[in-house]
Amino acid sequence: MAKLPPGPRSMLLTTIRVARTPTEALLRYRERYGDPFFLPMGNGPIVATAQPALIKEMFANRDATLYGSFGFESTRALVGDHTVLMMNGAEHKRERKLLTPPFHGDRMRAYGEVMIEATRAAFAGLGVGEELNALERTTRLSLEAIVRAVFGYSERAEITAAQDAVRATLRAAKPFLLFSPKTQVAPFGLGPWATFQKHSRALDELLYEQIKRTRADNEGREDILALLVRARYEDGGGMSDGNIRDELRTLLTAGHETTAVSLAWTLYALHRHPELLARARAEVDALDEDAGPQELARLPFVGAVIDETLRRYPIVDVVFRKLLRPTTFAGYELPAGVTLCPAIVLVHRDPSIYPDPLRFDPERFMGKKPRPHEYLPFGGGNRRCIGAAFSLYESRIAIATLLRDFEFELLDGELPAVRKNIVLAPKGGVRLRLRARR
Repeated sequence: MAKLPPGPRSMLLTTIRVARTPTEALLRYRERYGDPFFLPMGNGPIVATAQPALIKEMFANRDATLYGSFGFESTRALVGDHTVLMMNGAEHKRERKLLTPPFHGDRMRAYGEVMIEATRAAFAGLGVGEELNALERTTRLSLEAIVRAVFGYSERAEITAAQDAVRATLRAAKPFLLFSPKTQVAPFGLGPWATFQKHSRALDELLYEQIKRTRADNEGREDILALLVRARYEDGGGMSDGNIRDELRTLLTAGHETTAVSLAWTLYALHRHPELLARARAEVDALDEDAGPQELARLPFVGAVIDETLRRYPIVDVVFRKLLRPTTFAGYELPAGVTLCPAIVLVHRDPSIYPDPLRFDPERFMGKKPRPHEYLPFGGGNRRCIGAAFSLYESRIAIATLLRDFEFELLDGELPAVRKNIVLAPKGGVRLRLRARR
Protein backbone atom coordinates (compact mmCIF):
# COMPACT_ATOMS: atom_id res chain seq x y z
CA MET A 1 0.00 0.00 0.00
CA ALA A 2 1.36 3.43 -0.97
CA LYS A 3 2.48 5.71 1.84
CA LEU A 4 1.57 9.03 0.21
CA PRO A 5 -0.92 10.15 -2.47
CA PRO A 6 0.40 11.66 -5.71
CA GLY A 7 1.39 15.31 -5.78
CA PRO A 8 3.98 17.83 -6.97
CA ARG A 9 7.66 17.20 -6.28
CA SER A 10 9.19 20.61 -5.70
CA MET A 11 8.89 21.77 -2.09
CA LEU A 12 9.98 25.32 -2.92
CA LEU A 13 7.59 25.86 -5.84
CA THR A 14 4.68 24.22 -4.05
CA THR A 15 5.20 26.35 -0.94
CA ILE A 16 5.40 29.56 -2.97
CA ARG A 17 2.30 28.75 -5.00
CA VAL A 18 0.16 27.75 -2.02
CA ALA A 19 1.35 30.78 -0.04
CA ARG A 20 0.69 33.30 -2.83
CA THR A 21 -2.45 31.98 -4.54
CA PRO A 22 -3.86 29.21 -2.33
CA THR A 23 -7.24 28.75 -4.03
CA GLU A 24 -5.82 28.55 -7.55
CA ALA A 25 -2.94 26.31 -6.46
CA LEU A 26 -5.17 23.86 -4.58
CA LEU A 27 -7.65 23.72 -7.46
CA ARG A 28 -4.81 23.02 -9.90
CA TYR A 29 -3.22 20.32 -7.77
CA ARG A 30 -6.48 18.49 -7.13
CA GLU A 31 -7.37 18.56 -10.83
CA ARG A 32 -3.96 17.15 -11.74
CA TYR A 33 -3.42 14.61 -8.95
CA GLY A 34 -6.89 13.70 -7.71
CA ASP A 35 -8.20 13.71 -4.15
CA PRO A 36 -6.49 13.30 -1.72
CA PHE A 37 -3.24 14.83 -2.97
CA PHE A 38 0.21 15.33 -1.47
CA LEU A 39 1.90 18.73 -0.95
CA PRO A 40 5.61 18.89 -0.05
CA MET A 41 5.58 22.13 1.96
CA GLY A 42 8.38 24.03 3.67
CA ASN A 43 6.73 23.57 7.05
CA GLY A 44 6.18 19.84 6.61
CA PRO A 45 4.51 17.24 4.37
CA ILE A 46 0.75 17.73 3.86
CA VAL A 47 -2.00 15.48 2.53
CA ALA A 48 -4.96 17.61 1.42
CA THR A 49 -8.54 16.58 0.72
CA ALA A 50 -11.88 18.16 -0.10
CA GLN A 51 -13.92 14.96 0.16
CA PRO A 52 -16.65 15.49 2.78
CA ALA A 53 -16.59 11.81 3.76
CA LEU A 54 -12.87 11.95 4.56
CA ILE A 55 -13.26 15.25 6.41
CA LYS A 56 -16.12 13.77 8.42
CA GLU A 57 -13.89 10.84 9.32
CA MET A 58 -11.19 13.23 10.54
CA PHE A 59 -13.51 15.49 12.54
CA ALA A 60 -15.30 12.53 14.16
CA ASN A 61 -12.07 10.98 15.42
CA ARG A 62 -11.58 11.57 19.16
CA ASP A 63 -8.42 9.48 19.57
CA ALA A 64 -6.13 11.76 21.58
CA THR A 65 -3.07 9.84 20.42
CA LEU A 66 -3.68 10.38 16.69
CA TYR A 67 -3.83 14.12 15.94
CA GLY A 68 -1.68 16.92 17.27
CA SER A 69 -1.17 20.63 16.76
CA PHE A 70 0.53 22.09 13.71
CA GLY A 71 3.38 24.59 13.57
CA PHE A 72 3.95 24.98 17.30
CA GLU A 73 7.66 25.73 17.22
CA SER A 74 7.33 28.57 14.72
CA THR A 75 4.27 30.24 16.25
CA ARG A 76 5.00 29.91 19.96
CA ALA A 77 6.64 33.34 19.91
CA LEU A 78 3.28 34.90 19.14
CA VAL A 79 0.94 32.81 21.29
CA GLY A 80 3.17 31.28 23.96
CA ASP A 81 3.74 27.76 25.24
CA HIS A 82 0.48 27.19 27.13
CA THR A 83 -2.36 27.64 24.68
CA VAL A 84 -5.23 25.40 23.64
CA LEU A 85 -4.29 26.03 20.02
CA MET A 86 -1.10 24.01 20.43
CA MET A 87 -2.08 21.42 23.05
CA ASN A 88 -2.60 17.74 22.36
CA GLY A 89 -4.48 14.86 23.93
CA ALA A 90 -5.91 15.06 27.42
CA GLU A 91 -4.27 18.43 28.04
CA HIS A 92 -6.08 19.93 25.04
CA LYS A 93 -9.42 18.50 26.19
CA ARG A 94 -8.94 19.85 29.72
CA GLU A 95 -8.04 23.34 28.52
CA ARG A 96 -10.81 23.51 25.95
CA LYS A 97 -13.38 22.55 28.57
CA LEU A 98 -12.23 25.45 30.74
CA LEU A 99 -12.22 28.00 27.91
CA THR A 100 -15.52 27.15 26.21
CA PRO A 101 -18.12 28.63 28.65
CA PRO A 102 -17.16 32.33 28.21
CA PHE A 103 -17.95 32.09 24.49
CA HIS A 104 -21.42 30.59 24.64
CA GLY A 105 -24.95 31.14 25.93
CA ASP A 106 -25.81 33.95 28.28
CA ARG A 107 -22.20 35.03 28.53
CA MET A 108 -22.34 36.33 24.97
CA ARG A 109 -25.07 38.82 25.77
CA ALA A 110 -22.71 40.77 28.01
CA TYR A 111 -20.65 41.74 24.96
CA GLY A 112 -23.46 42.98 22.69
CA GLU A 113 -23.45 46.66 23.67
CA VAL A 114 -19.65 46.73 23.47
CA MET A 115 -19.87 45.46 19.89
CA ILE A 116 -22.37 48.16 18.88
CA GLU A 117 -20.19 50.84 20.46
CA ALA A 118 -17.06 49.42 18.83
CA THR A 119 -18.75 49.48 15.41
CA ARG A 120 -19.82 53.09 15.76
CA ALA A 121 -16.43 54.14 17.11
CA ALA A 122 -14.60 52.49 14.19
CA PHE A 123 -16.74 54.32 11.60
CA ALA A 124 -17.04 57.61 13.47
CA GLY A 125 -15.96 60.92 11.97
CA LEU A 126 -16.86 60.10 8.39
CA GLY A 127 -18.30 62.89 6.25
CA VAL A 128 -20.78 62.33 3.43
CA GLY A 129 -18.83 61.77 0.23
CA GLU A 130 -15.70 60.62 2.09
CA GLU A 131 -13.89 57.52 0.87
CA LEU A 132 -12.74 54.82 3.27
CA ASN A 133 -11.01 51.47 3.33
CA ALA A 134 -13.48 48.99 4.80
CA LEU A 135 -10.81 46.56 6.04
CA GLU A 136 -8.98 49.32 7.90
CA ARG A 137 -12.23 50.29 9.64
CA THR A 138 -13.31 46.74 10.45
CA THR A 139 -9.83 46.06 11.84
CA ARG A 140 -10.35 48.99 14.23
CA LEU A 141 -13.76 47.57 15.09
CA SER A 142 -12.47 44.08 15.83
CA LEU A 143 -9.56 45.36 17.87
CA GLU A 144 -11.80 47.62 19.96
CA ALA A 145 -14.14 44.70 20.65
CA ILE A 146 -11.29 42.41 21.72
CA VAL A 147 -9.60 45.00 23.92
CA ARG A 148 -12.86 45.69 25.73
CA ALA A 149 -14.78 42.40 25.69
CA VAL A 150 -11.81 40.05 25.98
CA PHE A 151 -9.09 41.99 27.80
CA GLY A 152 -11.55 43.93 29.95
CA TYR A 153 -10.26 47.47 29.45
CA SER A 154 -12.89 50.17 30.06
CA GLU A 155 -11.12 53.55 30.30
CA ARG A 156 -10.40 55.22 26.96
CA ALA A 157 -6.71 55.89 27.73
CA GLU A 158 -6.21 52.22 28.66
CA ILE A 159 -8.10 51.04 25.58
CA THR A 160 -5.97 53.24 23.32
CA ALA A 161 -2.72 52.09 24.96
CA ALA A 162 -3.71 48.43 24.58
CA GLN A 163 -4.74 48.94 20.94
CA ASP A 164 -1.42 50.62 20.15
CA ALA A 165 0.52 47.78 21.78
CA VAL A 166 -1.46 45.14 19.89
CA ARG A 167 -1.07 46.93 16.55
CA ALA A 168 2.68 47.32 17.02
CA THR A 169 3.09 43.64 17.92
CA LEU A 170 1.01 42.35 15.02
CA ARG A 171 2.73 44.68 12.54
CA ALA A 172 6.09 43.36 13.73
CA ALA A 173 4.96 39.71 13.46
CA LYS A 174 6.04 39.31 9.85
CA PRO A 175 4.81 36.07 8.27
CA PHE A 176 8.33 34.80 7.58
CA LEU A 177 9.16 35.10 11.29
CA LEU A 178 6.34 32.71 12.16
CA PHE A 179 7.02 30.25 9.35
CA SER A 180 10.09 28.66 10.91
CA PRO A 181 12.11 29.01 14.14
CA LYS A 182 15.19 29.37 11.95
CA THR A 183 14.08 32.89 11.00
CA GLN A 184 13.72 33.96 14.63
CA VAL A 185 17.19 35.40 15.08
CA ALA A 186 18.41 38.90 15.91
CA PRO A 187 22.08 39.36 14.97
CA PHE A 188 23.65 42.02 17.21
CA GLY A 189 20.18 42.64 18.67
CA LEU A 190 18.94 44.09 15.38
CA GLY A 191 16.50 43.20 12.62
CA PRO A 192 12.82 42.20 12.35
CA TRP A 193 13.00 39.57 15.11
CA ALA A 194 14.45 42.08 17.57
CA THR A 195 11.68 44.53 16.66
CA PHE A 196 9.02 41.91 17.23
CA GLN A 197 10.46 40.92 20.60
CA LYS A 198 10.51 44.55 21.76
CA HIS A 199 6.84 45.12 20.92
CA SER A 200 5.85 41.68 22.22
CA ARG A 201 7.40 42.43 25.61
CA ALA A 202 5.55 45.76 25.78
CA LEU A 203 2.25 44.00 25.08
CA ASP A 204 3.01 41.41 27.74
CA GLU A 205 3.61 44.13 30.33
CA LEU A 206 0.13 45.52 29.66
CA LEU A 207 -1.49 42.08 29.78
CA TYR A 208 0.21 41.04 33.01
CA GLU A 209 -0.74 44.33 34.64
CA GLN A 210 -4.37 43.84 33.55
CA ILE A 211 -4.34 40.26 34.87
CA LYS A 212 -3.00 41.53 38.18
CA ARG A 213 -5.75 44.17 38.40
CA THR A 214 -8.40 41.63 37.54
CA ARG A 215 -7.27 39.23 40.25
CA ALA A 216 -7.41 42.10 42.76
CA ASP A 217 -10.88 43.32 41.72
CA ASN A 218 -13.08 40.95 39.75
CA GLU A 219 -16.48 41.89 41.14
CA GLY A 220 -19.19 42.46 38.54
CA ARG A 221 -16.83 41.93 35.60
CA GLU A 222 -18.08 39.82 32.68
CA ASP A 223 -15.22 40.26 30.21
CA ILE A 224 -13.43 37.10 29.12
CA LEU A 225 -10.30 37.86 31.14
CA ALA A 226 -12.39 38.11 34.32
CA LEU A 227 -14.07 34.81 33.51
CA LEU A 228 -10.71 33.13 32.93
CA VAL A 229 -9.42 34.39 36.28
CA ARG A 230 -12.49 32.89 37.98
CA ALA A 231 -12.46 29.64 36.01
CA ARG A 232 -11.43 26.41 37.71
CA TYR A 233 -10.23 23.06 36.40
CA GLU A 234 -11.90 19.89 37.64
CA ASP A 235 -9.29 19.57 40.39
CA GLY A 236 -10.21 23.05 41.69
CA GLY A 237 -7.06 24.76 40.48
CA GLY A 238 -7.06 27.93 38.42
CA MET A 239 -4.96 29.24 35.56
CA SER A 240 -1.61 30.87 36.25
CA ASP A 241 -0.88 34.40 35.04
CA GLY A 242 1.36 32.97 32.33
CA ASN A 243 -1.31 30.56 31.13
CA ILE A 244 -3.92 33.32 30.97
CA ARG A 245 -1.49 35.54 29.08
CA ASP A 246 -0.95 32.81 26.47
CA GLU A 247 -4.68 32.24 25.99
CA LEU A 248 -5.32 35.99 25.68
CA ARG A 249 -2.66 36.26 23.01
CA THR A 250 -4.14 33.26 21.22
CA LEU A 251 -7.61 34.82 21.25
CA LEU A 252 -6.14 38.04 19.94
CA THR A 253 -4.16 36.37 17.18
CA ALA A 254 -6.90 33.96 16.09
CA GLY A 255 -9.81 36.38 16.45
CA HIS A 256 -8.63 39.87 15.61
CA GLU A 257 -7.76 39.73 11.93
CA THR A 258 -10.16 36.91 11.00
CA THR A 259 -13.29 38.78 12.11
CA ALA A 260 -12.08 42.04 10.56
CA VAL A 261 -11.54 40.35 7.19
CA SER A 262 -14.90 38.58 7.38
CA LEU A 263 -16.67 41.90 7.95
CA ALA A 264 -14.84 43.54 5.04
CA TRP A 265 -15.83 40.68 2.74
CA THR A 266 -19.44 40.95 3.91
CA LEU A 267 -19.59 44.67 3.12
CA TYR A 268 -18.06 43.93 -0.27
CA ALA A 269 -20.53 41.14 -1.07
CA LEU A 270 -23.57 43.15 -0.01
CA HIS A 271 -22.60 46.20 -2.05
CA ARG A 272 -21.84 44.05 -5.09
CA HIS A 273 -25.47 42.89 -5.00
CA PRO A 274 -27.83 45.86 -4.54
CA GLU A 275 -30.92 43.65 -4.29
CA LEU A 276 -29.42 41.74 -1.37
CA LEU A 277 -28.29 44.98 0.25
CA ALA A 278 -31.83 46.38 0.00
CA ARG A 279 -33.29 43.22 1.51
CA ALA A 280 -30.82 43.22 4.42
CA ARG A 281 -31.41 46.91 5.10
CA ALA A 282 -35.20 46.44 5.02
CA GLU A 283 -34.85 43.67 7.60
CA VAL A 284 -32.85 45.98 9.88
CA ASP A 285 -35.20 48.91 9.35
CA ALA A 286 -38.19 46.78 10.35
CA LEU A 287 -36.83 46.66 13.90
CA ASP A 288 -37.81 49.22 16.52
CA GLU A 289 -35.45 52.19 16.74
CA ASP A 290 -34.33 51.12 20.21
CA ALA A 291 -33.67 47.50 19.23
CA GLY A 292 -30.64 46.19 21.08
CA PRO A 293 -27.87 43.71 20.26
CA GLN A 294 -30.01 40.63 20.80
CA GLU A 295 -32.52 41.74 18.18
CA LEU A 296 -29.74 42.66 15.75
CA ALA A 297 -28.01 39.30 16.24
CA ARG A 298 -31.21 37.35 15.49
CA LEU A 299 -31.95 38.87 12.06
CA PRO A 300 -32.24 35.80 9.80
CA PHE A 301 -31.29 37.33 6.45
CA VAL A 302 -28.35 39.32 7.82
CA GLY A 303 -27.16 36.09 9.45
CA ALA A 304 -27.52 34.21 6.16
CA VAL A 305 -25.50 36.90 4.37
CA ILE A 306 -22.65 36.44 6.83
CA ASP A 307 -22.84 32.64 6.54
CA GLU A 308 -22.72 32.86 2.74
CA THR A 309 -19.82 35.30 2.94
CA LEU A 310 -17.83 32.78 4.96
CA ARG A 311 -18.62 30.13 2.35
CA ARG A 312 -17.93 32.22 -0.75
CA TYR A 313 -14.95 34.09 0.74
CA PRO A 314 -13.44 31.77 3.37
CA ILE A 315 -11.02 33.54 5.69
CA VAL A 316 -8.55 30.65 5.84
CA ASP A 317 -7.95 28.18 3.04
CA VAL A 318 -7.20 25.06 5.08
CA VAL A 319 -7.20 23.57 8.58
CA PHE A 320 -4.66 21.09 9.92
CA ARG A 321 -4.45 17.77 11.78
CA LYS A 322 -0.87 16.60 12.32
CA LEU A 323 -0.41 12.86 12.75
CA LEU A 324 1.25 11.85 15.99
CA ARG A 325 1.50 8.24 14.85
CA PRO A 326 1.12 6.31 11.58
CA THR A 327 -2.42 5.72 10.31
CA THR A 328 -4.37 4.53 7.29
CA PHE A 329 -6.21 7.30 5.45
CA ALA A 330 -8.09 6.98 2.15
CA GLY A 331 -6.17 3.78 1.37
CA TYR A 332 -2.74 5.23 2.10
CA GLU A 333 -0.39 4.27 4.95
CA LEU A 334 0.61 7.70 6.22
CA PRO A 335 3.62 8.04 8.53
CA ALA A 336 3.70 10.13 11.71
CA GLY A 337 4.56 13.76 11.03
CA VAL A 338 2.32 14.10 7.97
CA THR A 339 -0.37 16.76 8.35
CA LEU A 340 -3.89 16.01 7.10
CA CYS A 341 -5.47 19.09 5.62
CA PRO A 342 -9.19 19.65 4.88
CA ALA A 343 -9.14 22.18 2.03
CA ILE A 344 -11.86 24.66 3.00
CA VAL A 345 -11.69 26.64 -0.24
CA LEU A 346 -12.27 23.49 -2.28
CA VAL A 347 -15.13 22.17 -0.15
CA HIS A 348 -16.91 25.52 -0.30
CA ARG A 349 -16.63 25.48 -4.10
CA ASP A 350 -17.92 21.95 -4.58
CA PRO A 351 -20.89 22.19 -7.00
CA SER A 352 -22.34 18.92 -5.71
CA ILE A 353 -22.78 20.62 -2.32
CA TYR A 354 -23.31 24.23 -3.42
CA PRO A 355 -24.83 24.48 -6.93
CA ASP A 356 -23.29 27.33 -8.94
CA PRO A 357 -20.73 27.78 -6.16
CA LEU A 358 -19.28 31.10 -7.35
CA ARG A 359 -22.69 32.76 -7.11
CA PHE A 360 -23.27 34.70 -3.89
CA ASP A 361 -26.61 33.39 -2.59
CA PRO A 362 -27.60 33.80 1.09
CA GLU A 363 -30.71 31.70 0.44
CA ARG A 364 -28.45 28.66 0.82
CA PHE A 365 -28.53 29.36 4.57
CA MET A 366 -32.07 30.64 5.11
CA GLY A 367 -33.62 28.14 7.49
CA LYS A 368 -30.96 25.59 6.61
CA LYS A 369 -28.01 24.34 8.62
CA PRO A 370 -25.17 22.84 6.58
CA ARG A 371 -23.42 19.69 7.70
CA PRO A 372 -20.19 20.44 9.61
CA HIS A 373 -17.99 18.50 7.19
CA GLU A 374 -19.41 20.46 4.23
CA TYR A 375 -19.21 23.95 5.75
CA LEU A 376 -16.11 24.64 7.79
CA PRO A 377 -15.16 28.34 8.04
CA PHE A 378 -14.09 27.71 11.65
CA GLY A 379 -12.66 24.23 11.17
CA GLY A 380 -14.40 21.34 12.87
CA GLY A 381 -14.29 18.49 15.33
CA ASN A 382 -12.69 18.90 18.72
CA ARG A 383 -10.40 21.63 17.37
CA ARG A 384 -13.12 23.87 15.96
CA CYS A 385 -12.39 27.52 16.73
CA ILE A 386 -13.47 28.28 20.30
CA GLY A 387 -14.27 31.88 19.36
CA ALA A 388 -16.59 30.97 16.46
CA ALA A 389 -19.77 31.97 18.31
CA PHE A 390 -18.15 35.22 19.48
CA SER A 391 -17.07 36.07 15.92
CA LEU A 392 -20.49 35.32 14.42
CA TYR A 393 -22.25 37.30 17.15
CA GLU A 394 -19.94 40.26 16.60
CA SER A 395 -20.34 40.06 12.82
CA ARG A 396 -24.15 40.03 12.93
CA ILE A 397 -24.30 42.97 15.32
CA ALA A 398 -21.67 44.96 13.43
CA ILE A 399 -23.24 44.50 9.98
CA ALA A 400 -26.74 45.26 11.27
CA THR A 401 -25.44 48.39 13.04
CA LEU A 402 -23.71 49.62 9.88
CA LEU A 403 -26.83 49.01 7.79
CA ARG A 404 -28.89 50.91 10.34
CA ASP A 405 -26.49 53.88 10.60
CA PHE A 406 -24.88 54.35 7.16
CA GLU A 407 -25.29 54.05 3.41
CA PHE A 408 -22.17 53.29 1.39
CA GLU A 409 -21.22 53.09 -2.27
CA LEU A 410 -18.75 50.42 -3.44
CA LEU A 411 -15.82 51.84 -5.42
CA ASP A 412 -14.24 48.51 -6.41
CA GLY A 413 -15.06 46.02 -9.10
CA GLU A 414 -14.30 42.34 -8.67
CA LEU A 415 -11.69 41.82 -5.93
CA PRO A 416 -9.45 38.75 -5.67
CA ALA A 417 -8.52 37.19 -2.35
CA VAL A 418 -4.88 37.71 -1.40
CA ARG A 419 -2.79 36.29 1.41
CA LYS A 420 -2.58 38.63 4.42
CA ASN A 421 -0.58 36.89 7.13
CA ILE A 422 -2.64 33.71 7.73
CA VAL A 423 -5.93 34.95 6.25
CA LEU A 424 -7.35 35.49 2.76
CA ALA A 425 -8.35 39.15 2.51
CA PRO A 426 -9.87 41.26 -0.28
CA LYS A 427 -7.11 42.88 -2.31
CA GLY A 428 -6.88 46.55 -1.40
CA GLY A 429 -9.23 46.19 1.55
CA VAL A 430 -12.58 47.17 -0.15
CA ARG A 431 -12.96 50.85 -1.00
CA LEU A 432 -16.26 52.45 -0.05
CA ARG A 433 -17.69 55.98 -0.14
CA LEU A 434 -20.15 57.24 2.48
CA ARG A 435 -23.33 58.25 0.73
CA ALA A 436 -25.49 59.16 3.72
CA ARG A 437 -25.89 58.87 7.45
CA ARG A 438 -29.21 57.30 8.34
